[in-house]
Amino acid sequence: MESNVARLRPEGGEPSYRTPPANIEAEQALLGAILVNNAAYHRVSEFLLPEHFAEAVHGRIYDAIRTLIERGQIANPVTLKGVFDQDNALAEIGGSAYLGRLAASVITIINAEDYGRTIYDLYLRRQLITLGEEVVNSAYTYDLELDAAAQIETAEKKLFDLAEKGISEGGFQAFQHSLANAILQAEAAFKRSGKTAGVSTGFTDLDRLLGGLHPSDLVILAGRPSMGKTALATNIAFNAAKLYRPKQTADGRIVAEDGAVVGFFSLEMSAEQLAARVLAEESGVSGDRIRRGDVSHDDFDKFVQASQRLASVPLYIDDTPALSIAALRTRARRLKRQHGLDLIVVDYLQLLQGAGSGRSAENRVQEISEITRGLKAIAKELDVPVIALSQLSRAVEQREDKRPQLADLRESGSIEQDADVVMFVFREEYYLARAEPMRRPEESEEKFNDRYERWKARLEEVHATAEVIISKQRHGPIGTVRLRFDGETTKFDNLVSDDRLPSHR
Repeated sequence: MESNVARLRPEGGEPSYRTPPANIEAEQALLGAILVNNAAYHRVSEFLLPEHFAEAVHGRIYDAIRTLIERGQIANPVTLKGVFDQDNALAEIGGSAYLGRLAASVITIINAEDYGRTIYDLYLRRQLITLGEEVVNSAYTYDLELDAAAQIETAEKKLFDLAEKGISEGGFQAFQHSLANAILQAEAAFKRSGKTAGVSTGFTDLDRLLGGLHPSDLVILAGRPSMGKTALATNIAFNAAKLYRPKQTADGRIVAEDGAVVGFFSLEMSAEQLAARVLAEESGVSGDRIRRGDVSHDDFDKFVQASQRLASVPLYIDDTPALSIAALRTRARRLKRQHGLDLIVVDYLQLLQGAGSGRSAENRVQEISEITRGLKAIAKELDVPVIALSQLSRAVEQREDKRPQLADLRESGSIEQDADVVMFVFREEYYLARAEPMRRPEESEEKFNDRYERWKARLEEVHATAEVIISKQRHGPIGTVRLRFDGETTKFDNLVSDDRLPSHR
């Protein structure tokens, strides 16, 4: 389809054709500077590539210069002459003698980096024009498989990819600068309520082991069904949001001094179901009773009080099903721009979609790898921790000890590889309650009673408790944390053991 940009007509009625932005003189000046002094190449080599030149011949000259310099050879009109003697495109503008004219026209190499930045900026502008035309043409094309919302997401992804290309800053930074940032992080941790370097989970022992949830970390929270993965993730998200305390930086930005603005991507449960869980946790009314409508007037009073406390909590829920990793990234960036963002929770990993449409076992493994890499990239780009829930394989059920292991992560070893922290939720009570001893035919009553009492004692010991098993932590120790779990309100809490109870004298 012909581009609408090319068919715009001014008042006179004649078509107005605009040439893409380019600066041939800047390209010539940069190439000449490099040919005169190869040191100029190192000022632009980090961000400038051959395809960034508007004139294709200039791109080929730059590529040849790059090849020679990176081999440790000198690149000048003499050493490049043999390369371009047979180049027909260069022959049209004077052949290898053109290289000599480029070098002869140079007055100084001081402005080489400025020329490179100009060439790069104009390349991005040309790419933006092409992208705009693609968006227009795509919108004109009616496709049953690609609705308008999907086209918007595709356009946002392409625009974001282009924006990523535009970030040409980077490289090494002085240790002094890194040290100053580390001191600032330590100061921020001192001011936080949990004394954590990252976002507090709200659980004392878990924060002590993890040091909080750190920016740019991918945290995998895994477990078998009914272990309480979603409940724990919801509790952590809500605890972080409740602690949120904003402050304004010297440059006018609003950042979290404590707590977090939380984005919760709920691919399994609706926003209303998730809100009902939070309401049950905060009000103390059983979630099952809320679902069945079995509530009293006193319960409604608790709801009102809880809702008043929840009204200002910066917790944002997106319950779009089958969300793609690209769409998740776009929505997270939008939330950070509009409201701020300090923590992302994804429930759960296996319900996300990658770029491919294939669903075979082999493709699914590749897709999960793509998704985990994408989540880690989002954590680094937005500088926030990402908690991603994950299912475990049924191998757990075949073992006598049901505690999960890293090998139980479903479908891809890349989950373990890409994650900074892997932790499992395990409730022994769930399995013990379903394993009540039965008397064996050959067993005496005394032996059965003894076995039954041991089972009963163990069940009482683990009643209303859960274990969070840290099996991998890139920046700290591994270990196990015990928490209290209230099944009625799906609420986790700090477990106060006997040795922590205050003594009464």
